[in-house]
Amino acid sequence: MNTAVVYYSLSGNTGFAAERIAEELGADLISLEPVKAYPDTGFKKFLLGGKSAVMAETPKLKPYSFDAGKYDRIVFGFPLWAGNITPPIRSFIQENKAALTGKRFGVFVCCSGGNTDKAFEKLQELLGIEGFDASVALTDPKKQPELAEPSFRTFCEKLKSE
Repeated sequence: MNTAVVYYSLSGNTGFAAERIAEELGADLISLEPVKAYPDTGFKKFLLGGKSAVMAETPKLKPYSFDAGKYDRIVFGFPLWAGNITPPIRSFIQENKAALTGKRFGVFVCCSGGNTDKAFEKLQELLGIEGFDASVALTDPKKQPELAEPSFRTFCEKLKSE
């Protein structure tokens, strides 16, 4: 199954996880970057990122290469912001909505804690699907890769078996 890992990473955790998952699956990596970067330190990081996620904003993205016809499955990855999908993922889906119809999906979220169920549900709604081939929440995988390894392995094995 041809797979693309589409992700947004602010602090490097999601990027680390995306690279690890893409390597395991033999998938292509598509990194999303908003034209106007979010603050990555201090109070503004949480205030502006959280507000943007809660308000379901769709920032303009820097150019990326994505040919939906090449892929059977898309695996989305993002950090958890205020229990929501990060805005760059929302922008990507909005820009490619028609091309994503009929695809299969997986999702991973990176966080330091918090309930990821709401974000998974919102992503399902946005995609218009009833479920994912696989989903996983990873706690600080870049800082603690040895703790994340079993979750990486289980997530990738489930995707391989679907």
